Amino acid sequence: MPDRGSGPTGPRIRVGRPSRRVRTLLMTLGVLAVLAMAFTMFAGFWTDLLWYRTVHYSSVFTTTLWTKIGLFFVFGLLMAAAVGINVWLAHRLRPPLSAMSVEQQSLDRYRMGIAPFKKWILLGITALVGLVAGASATSQWRTWLLWVNGVPFGQKDPQFHLDVSFYAFDLPWYRFLLGFGFAAAVLSVIAAALTHYLYGGLRVTSPGARATAAATGHLSVLLGFFVALKAVAYWLDRYGLAVKSSDFKATSNWTGLRYVDANAYLPAKTILFCIAVICALLFFATLWRRTWQLPLLGFGLMVLSAILIGGLYPAIVQKFQVQPNEQAKEAPYIQKNINATRMAYGIDGVHPADYSGKGAVKDAEKQRTDADSAASYRLNDPNIVSPTFQQLEQERKYYQFPKTLDVDRYKGQDTIVGLRELNLSGVDKRNWINDHFTYTHGFGMIAAKGTQTDANRKGAPDFTESSLPANGDLGTYEQRIYYGEKTHQYSIVGGPQKELDYEQDGGTQKTTSYHGKGGVDLSNPLNRAAYAVAFSEPQIFYSGAIGEGSKILYNRTPKERVEAVAPWLTIDGDAYPAVVNGRIQWIVDAYTTSNGYPYASRTTLGDTTTDSLNEGDTQRAVVAQQNQVNYIRNSVKATVDAYDGTVKLYTWDEKDPVLKTWKKAFPGTVLPKSDIPKALSDHLRYPQDMFKVQRELLALYHVTQPQQFYNASDAWQVPNDPTKRDNSAVPPYYLSLEMPGQDNRQFSLTSTFTPSGRPNLRAFMAVDADATSKDYGTIKLLRVTEDGVDGPEQVQNKLNSVTPVADFIRDMKGADSTVLYGNLLTVPLDDGFLYVEPIYAQGRNSEFPLLRKVAVSYGNRTGFADTLSASLNQAFGVDGTGPAQPEEPGQHQQPENPTVRDALDDAQKAMDDSQEALNKKPTDWDAYGKAQERLKDALKRAVDADKATQGGKAGGSTDKGGKNTGGSSG
Repeated sequence: MPDRGSGPTGPRIRVGRPSRRVRTLLMTLGVLAVLAMAFTMFAGFWTDLLWYRTVHYSSVFTTTLWTKIGLFFVFGLLMAAAVGINVWLAHRLRPPLSAMSVEQQSLDRYRMGIAPFKKWILLGITALVGLVAGASATSQWRTWLLWVNGVPFGQKDPQFHLDVSFYAFDLPWYRFLLGFGFAAAVLSVIAAALTHYLYGGLRVTSPGARATAAATGHLSVLLGFFVALKAVAYWLDRYGLAVKSSDFKATSNWTGLRYVDANAYLPAKTILFCIAVICALLFFATLWRRTWQLPLLGFGLMVLSAILIGGLYPAIVQKFQVQPNEQAKEAPYIQKNINATRMAYGIDGVHPADYSGKGAVKDAEKQRTDADSAASYRLNDPNIVSPTFQQLEQERKYYQFPKTLDVDRYKGQDTIVGLRELNLSGVDKRNWINDHFTYTHGFGMIAAKGTQTDANRKGAPDFTESSLPANGDLGTYEQRIYYGEKTHQYSIVGGPQKELDYEQDGGTQKTTSYHGKGGVDLSNPLNRAAYAVAFSEPQIFYSGAIGEGSKILYNRTPKERVEAVAPWLTIDGDAYPAVVNGRIQWIVDAYTTSNGYPYASRTTLGDTTTDSLNEGDTQRAVVAQQNQVNYIRNSVKATVDAYDGTVKLYTWDEKDPVLKTWKKAFPGTVLPKSDIPKALSDHLRYPQDMFKVQRELLALYHVTQPQQFYNASDAWQVPNDPTKRDNSAVPPYYLSLEMPGQDNRQFSLTSTFTPSGRPNLRAFMAVDADATSKDYGTIKLLRVTEDGVDGPEQVQNKLNSVTPVADFIRDMKGADSTVLYGNLLTVPLDDGFLYVEPIYAQGRNSEFPLLRKVAVSYGNRTGFADTLSASLNQAFGVDGTGPAQPEEPGQHQQPENPTVRDALDDAQKAMDDSQEALNKKPTDWDAYGKAQERLKDALKRAVDADKATQGGKAGGSTDKGGKNTGGSSG
C-alpha cells in the first residue's frame, strides 16, 4: 500500500513498487502467453504429423522436416559464423586508443555505451543474420534433395557435352551456394567495416591514412573472397547459357545458346573468369603489400572488361556478323533447340502426315456407312449436361455435380460420369453440428451413355446408373463419397453423433456411422486440443458429440491429398472418378517437371493448360502452377479412395530420371507399375494437361527444319472455341475414333490447329488415350495439304447461316428459350473432316438443357435434324433426302421478290463481316456484335417480305392448266 504522510505544505503520498501479488499475476500472464504461443506452434506440427500417419506417408513428412531443419541449422550457423567471426576479428584488430584521431575520439560515448553489452550485441547480430539465412535456406529443400539424389538422364547437351542431370539437378544447387556465398561476403564486409570504423580502424574525415594496416588486410581478404565468388559466377554462367531464356523469332521462351552466345558471350565469360581470379589474388596480396592500389586497379579492370567484353563485344557481333546473315548463322543453334524441345516434351516421335482435308461426297452410300464407324459421336456434352444431371439426378438439394462432367469407358462405350457430392449450401438449417457431423458425405455415381439420349425423355441423357441409392450397370460398390472435388469442409465422423446417410422418397432418413480407416482419431484429449487450436474451433475440444471412435476428416479433395503426400509432383487439373473393384476411386494424373533441360524452350503450365472449359475454374485448371518448365513427363498415376481417402501412387513412366531421383529421396512412396490392378488400368487415360502442353509446343515445333522454323512460315495456333465468345482456346475432346490407317476405333484425345492468324484448318492431332492399348501415348498429326479447308470457327459460322439452323434459332428465341452449342467434334473421314455438333435448348422456365438438334458438316454439305442419323443422311444425301445446303452456294435459286434478294444480300454481307471480326487477333467483339445485329435485321426483313409474297399467292388458285383463277398474280 502507498505510504501516506504529511509535509510542510500538506499531505504527502509516497507510491511504492507493485505488490508481490501483482508481480506474480503479471508473471503468470506472461508465462501463459508464452505457453499459448508454444502450443499454437505445436498444434500445427502435431496435426500435420497425425495426418501423415493416417495416410501412411509419414516418411514424406519426416524427410521434408529433417531436410528443412538440416538446411536451417547448417546455413544459419554458417552465416552466423561468417558475420560473427569477422566482427570479432575486426574488434581484435582495433588500434590502441592513443592512436585514435579526434574524429574517432568523438565516438567514445558510443564505444563506452556498448562496451558492457558487446558480447550480447555480437550474439544478437549473429543470431539475427543466422535466423534469416537459415529460414531462407529451408525453401531450397527440393533443390538439395534433387542434387543429393540425382540420377543421370543418359543424354548430353550439344554444347558442353555434360549430362542433362548437371543442368537439372546440380546447377541449381551450385547457384544457391553461390548466392549464399555472396550474401555472406557482403554482410561480412559491412559488419567488419562498421566495427573497424567504430573502433578506429577506418577513418572518414581525419587527415592522413584512412585505414590501419590491419583493417586494410582484413577488408581486402573479404573483398578478395567476394571477387573470387564472382569468378565462380562467371564460370557457372558459361553453363547457364544452355538454359538461358530469351525471345527469338516465333517463340518468346527460347532456351539455349544462339550464335552470339557461343561466339561472343561464352569466350567473354571465360576471359572475365580469368580476370576475376587475378583480381581476387591482388586483393589477397594486400596481406603483404598493405596497399589498395593494385587490387583497386584490378577491380577497375574487371568492371571495364565486363562492360567491353561482356556487353559491347557481343552487341558488335550481333549487329555486324549475325544480323546481315542471321538465318545461316542461327541455323545450327535452331536445330539444337528443335531437337531438345521435342525430346523434353515427349514429342520427338511426332511427324506430320499429309492429309487432303478437302472432303467431298463421292460415293454417298459408302461414305455414309463409313461415317457410322468412324467415331462414337458424343452427343451428351459433359460441359452442357451437368445441369441436366443436377435436375434429374440430384435427388436432394444438398447434393451437387461438378460443372463439367467426366468422360470414361464402361462396357466398351464412352460414358459421361459424375459423382453426387455433398453441397452444404443446400442444407436448410446450417449449424456446427449439421455442417460437420450430420451432413458428411455424398452418395453414388451417376452415369449416362455419351452417344445416346433417352427415348422416353426426349433430349435427356440415357442414364445407365441412376437413382438414390444408385443402381444400374456399375454393379455393387461402396457409394458413400467422403472425399471429392467439392468437399472442402472438415467432418467429424464415427463417434456418438450419427450421420445422415441418404433420404428416401417419402422423407425416410437412413443414418450411418463411418467405419473407414481414413481420418485422425479424436478420442485423445491432446489431439482434440490440437485440432481445436489448429482449426480455430474450441467446440472440438469440449463438444459432447465427440467421443470414443470419433475421427476428423480434412484435406478431402483428391488434388489436396496427392499434393500433400507428393509435394514434388505437379497435379493435373482434372481428377476423374471410376468404379474399381467395388470402390469409387479418384484417378489423378501427376507430372514430374524441370526447368533445367538445356536448349528446350520453356512454357508456363498455368497459361498453356487454360481453355474454354477450365478458364476461371481453379479446381480443374493448373492455374496455381505459373512456374515455367521445359521438361514434363506424366510419370505417376495416383488414386484416392472416395470412401476412406487412401492415397496410392503408381509409377507410370519407368524411364523418367526425375521420377527416379524423387523415388531415391522418398523411398517406398511410389509403387511399381506392376502393382496397378487390371480393373484400374481399364480406366486410365492420357491426361488432358499433358496433351495441352504438347499441342501448344507442336503448334511451332512440328517444324524440324531450321530454315522453316526461322521463317515461321508454317506456324500454327490452337483455334478459339467456336461455341464461346470469350476468345478462349478450344478444349481437347476425348473421343473414340478411327484414324486414317487404323482398322478399329481407339479411345483418343483430339484437337485441331489453324494457321497463325487464319481461321482455316491446318492440322488435326490425336493421341491414343487408352492405357491398355499397345499404342498408348502415340501422337498422330494430320497436316492438311489443301487450301481453304474450313476450320472450327468457319464451320460454326456456316452452320449458323444454314436456313434450317437460322429458323430453329429464331423459333427458340421466339419461344423465349436459350440455344446452347455442344462440343464441335472433328473426325477424319475419307480425305476430309466430318464435324458433328449437338445443339441444346433450354426453356425460360426450365432448369436444364435438352438435346434438340444435331448439326453435321462435311465439305460443303451440311445436315441438321433431330437425330444424328437423320443429320448424316441429309449431309450425304442418302435415303431420298437432300443436303440442308447445296453443294455449291451458287446453285441457290434466286428469290423472285427483290426485297427478299436485297435482304439476303445484306445478310450475307453481315455474315462475312462477322467472320472477319472473329478472325482478327484479338477478336473485334464490337464489330462482331454490330454485324450480328445487322444479320438479324436482314433476316427479319427477308422473312417478312417472303411472308407477304406467300400471302399474296395464297389469295388465288390455279386450275389444272395452271391458269390463275383469282388473287394476286404473284
